Amino acid sequence: MTGEEKKQLYTLLKTSVSWLYGCTMPEYEIQPDFSDDCAPDTITSCNTADRESSSIVLPSLDSIAEAISACTKCQLCRNRHHSVPGMGVPEPFVLVIGEGPGADEDATGRPFVGRAGQLLDKMLAAISLSRTANCFIANIVKCRPPNNRDPFPEESKACRPYLEAQIQLLRPKMILAVGRIAAQNLLNTSEGIGRLHGSIREYNGIPFMATYHPSALLRNVELKRPAWEDLKIFRSYLQKLAPGYEQPFLREQTHS
Repeated sequence: MTGEEKKQLYTLLKTSVSWLYGCTMPEYEIQPDFSDDCAPDTITSCNTADRESSSIVLPSLDSIAEAISACTKCQLCRNRHHSVPGMGVPEPFVLVIGEGPGADEDATGRPFVGRAGQLLDKMLAAISLSRTANCFIANIVKCRPPNNRDPFPEESKACRPYLEAQIQLLRPKMILAVGRIAAQNLLNTSEGIGRLHGSIREYNGIPFMATYHPSALLRNVELKRPAWEDLKIFRSYLQKLAPGYEQPFLREQTHS
């Protein structure tokens, strides 16, 4: 990530936090980007252009996770056992975004670990993707809604800066939204998943596709066929966008 991109990310985080919560983020340290023409012992002689190449020390995925675990910006924090910031590799080809944690996720602090999560892993493996090889998995909200109800708009809004920060840091090649809630929130629409699934769109310049949530497939096996067709379209687009994306997955399978 370039210095300018880091500055843009910091500005996004600072603006989001100020707008949503009425508070300010701490100023992060500016560190000079020393080069052959700007060594530490001659730093005072560097010109303005050299100084503008400085980088901002930004929050990491771990620091975002820490902020999520301490968050009390909506009522979902009241009954959580664990927040669920997400998991996966730090430079994923694909970011998978679901709705929110369920009981198993709330108990473990990890996303998609129940029956739906096991099915999601199989769905991803069918197109050579894995949370431990080339994916990162996150949710719209980071704490479990009571009785697995849909997140309220204010709850999704409270969590949005965290998700946006993760997207900016992860810089995935594509985003796969699983389920109606994730798709509607990201696309800012009220259309149902029956109309949203299966087509390549864009989210802030990143190719995006929505498909059915694994829990929906567990309830209705007739949805497995259209979900598989969605995944084939997704795989085909990803192969063109990132040739060789399967290699980390294949290496993982060889050593497992």
